[in-house]
Amino acid sequence: MTVTLLSAFHDTVLAQVGNPTPEAPPAAEKLMKLVRYFTWFVILSGVMGITYAGGRFAWEKWSGGGLASPKMVAGAMIGGVIATSAGTIMNAVIT
Repeated sequence: MTVTLLSAFHDTVLAQVGNPTPEAPPAAEKLMKLVRYFTWFVILSGVMGITYAGGRFAWEKWSGGGLASPKMVAGAMIGGVIATSAGTIMNAVIT
């Protein structure tokens, strides 16, 4: 009884929703410009982070101190991979 009731409700809801076509919002171009600026900033931050960590790694090797910078390099690389693949991840999750 419950299964047929849920099935009927599910079919009724799907019949009313249909398959809408995607449409860009009114301010889509401005939003995309902001996203492009943010992407540029993330890439620049990643390059700066890896450069800083590389310099710190060289300094730690030269001065004989503890090596904390390999973690910084790995963190910057992992963050870069996640940041640059965010669009692909969202497309996989949504579709």
